[in-house]
Amino acid sequence: MSTDRPSRRPLLRPALLGASFVGAVALLVSPGARDSAKDVAEHLPSVEVAAATAAPSGGLDLADTAEDALKAVVNISTVRTESGSPFSEGPFGSDPFFREFFRNWQGDGMPKERREQSRGSGVIVKSDGTVLTNNHVVEKASEIKVTLSDGREYEAELVGSDPRSDLAVLKLKGAKGLQTLPFGNSADLRLGEMVLAIGNPFGLEGTVTMGIVSAKGRANVGIVDYEDFIQTDAAINPGNSGGALVNRQGELVGINTAILSRSGGYQGIGFAIPSDMAQSIMSSLLKDGKVARGWLGVLIQDLKPELAEAFDIDRTEGALIADVVDDSPAAKAGFQRGDVVVEVGGRSVRSSGELRNRIGLNPPGTKLTVEVLRSGKSKKLKVRLGSLPETAEALASGDAEESSALAGVRFGPLDDGNRQRFEITDSVQEGLVVTDVDRSSLAARAGLRPGDVVVEVNRRGVGSIAELNDATRDGERTLLLIVRGGQTVYMVIRG
Repeated sequence: MSTDRPSRRPLLRPALLGASFVGAVALLVSPGARDSAKDVAEHLPSVEVAAATAAPSGGLDLADTAEDALKAVVNISTVRTESGSPFSEGPFGSDPFFREFFRNWQGDGMPKERREQSRGSGVIVKSDGTVLTNNHVVEKASEIKVTLSDGREYEAELVGSDPRSDLAVLKLKGAKGLQTLPFGNSADLRLGEMVLAIGNPFGLEGTVTMGIVSAKGRANVGIVDYEDFIQTDAAINPGNSGGALVNRQGELVGINTAILSRSGGYQGIGFAIPSDMAQSIMSSLLKDGKVARGWLGVLIQDLKPELAEAFDIDRTEGALIADVVDDSPAAKAGFQRGDVVVEVGGRSVRSSGELRNRIGLNPPGTKLTVEVLRSGKSKKLKVRLGSLPETAEALASGDAEESSALAGVRFGPLDDGNRQRFEITDSVQEGLVVTDVDRSSLAARAGLRPGDVVVEVNRRGVGSIAELNDATRDGERTLLLIVRGGQTVYMVIRG
């Protein structure tokens, strides 16, 4: 099943689970069949529970674990109502003539609203009917109905949602004394540890599959802004979204969220939001109806090998600061462009994605000690986090692109003409504008392009061709700092 959200990774398309899976069910049922998903399940009893009944030596009985956990996993059915005609969009949608034509063609009897149904899963985490699920399961829903494992049905209201982590909290109306699934510590999970994925794939209620923890801390997958996924090979399919990832002790260690798939179905790679992250976000949603995130005020990128070499750093783990926002917490704490963040609050940082999570999952006002590498030396900075602006992702990441020699690159001044030509904002006050790049040059193949503003060369500011020539050195690499599309990014050029 295809994703509702475009992937940033073109090779493998992440398919978000829980969006309407009605079309996917048609792949399992003949075109003339009109059986419900429940009827289909009756003909496929082997799909209902795919967990081993015998526990490994020294472990709990997986059948008992699955049976208990199933009581707290629910089926979520939503209705989305969209106003307007199916012809209101498209190449002629804004033309009054075509609008009038299609309105007359439809007639007054044609429906003016479209209702779309979708199903997913959820987990009861409090006996009063508090349910944790994915944001994309209930996003834009006008009606939400929750069905328990024993067949009881409840209307649900949305308490709060967080699209940046793809989590949402529901409250079942009139519910009390419900079976819950206790939270486990996802940080304690080990690679190879056995887990169960429980949900309602393709509408087949109460499905349990078994697998292992394949990886932890998966970031930069391109699904949501804040990613720290548990990767598992337990079979996850459309409809599993919002369901439970359970350890052998019967504890909730993750919320099943997405798959990485070429077909839209299970191909051995699934992702779950760790319970530690989910619990923290749920607490904020229950308290305030939204998530207030900490803000450092830096632009960051991964420390790739060529950048590590250019900065004379003998490691590639960490997050490189490409810029510091004026008057931000980072600026006040003394962070500088070119610092490499390697530790936050006593926890190591391996990538820009990890830094984003370390900062964003702390509330505003949190005091943190951050270790950075500056000119090859360790330095510890103390910072009090601000509040992440709602209108801008100020803690952003940008991937440094490979570059090469400056041969074949033409530069121009940062004047009004070049500003207008390349749509460069007034916020960029210094540097040289790349006006042309020879298509056959190494620079063009590497990614340098017209409109880029070169601010620094080898850590030295440049405002003229003379300064550019002075800063450029002979050798295998040259370090550039450029501004592109409002973001500051380091590049290593080789030649």
